[in-house]
Amino acid sequence: MAEQSQPLPGLRPLYQQVKDLLMERLVGGYWRPGDLLPSEFQLAAELNVSQGTVRKALDEMTAGSLLVRRQGRGTFVAEHDQEHALFHFFKMIGRDGEPVVPESRVLRRSLGAARKDEAQRLQLRGEEAVFRITRVRTIDGKAAILERIVLPRRLFPDLAERRDLPNTLYTLFAHHYNVTVTKAVERLRAVTATPDAQRHLGLEPGTPLLEVDRVALALDGNPVEWRISLCHTEETAYGISLA
Repeated sequence: MAEQSQPLPGLRPLYQQVKDLLMERLVGGYWRPGDLLPSEFQLAAELNVSQGTVRKALDEMTAGSLLVRRQGRGTFVAEHDQEHALFHFFKMIGRDGEPVVPESRVLRRSLGAARKDEAQRLQLRGEEAVFRITRVRTIDGKAAILERIVLPRRLFPDLAERRDLPNTLYTLFAHHYNVTVTKAVERLRAVTATPDAQRHLGLEPGTPLLEVDRVALALDGNPVEWRISLCHTEETAYGISLA
């Protein structure tokens, strides 16, 4: 890649092209969570660009929480540990405004051909196979959330064989399947408790719930999970900061 002082008409800026190349390595598994990247000098020499161009690409990836800079040690691929994944993607807060820590219990798991709505939300081909997971999440020991999760089997081929699933699935996805969730698109609406929610959350018919409909996206921007969470918000709320 030859250095250009100005991007050519119709082309992305050079640092964006460098970022695209580095992203391809993350997506392809060339670098995995926790790996140390080559130095800016090494990357610049390899790609035939200036260190400043490399630095600008790395800065954007660090700002997007894809990379982590550690003083005196270098730049690493971000590891989304359980704490990070939980508080980045789980937005329920208590009455005091502080994040709450849920626990999870799997109710059932199944494997089958994707239904039309599942294929549409996950951008699947035909009747591609999916895993379905239903679980209850408790807060302070009280059942508060009923979740239904749909995953493409091709991305998580041996998931059905795993005896225990962790509380935070996104950590499992990153470390065992090289699928790093970087973004989620959510839709929120008010609903009434379904029969399943009534039974597993101990609710009366007609109890109002908050439905969080989420599609999680991986590094390459493709959907990797569709999750619907039915949340009983008697003791909690959905909290988000807007900047």
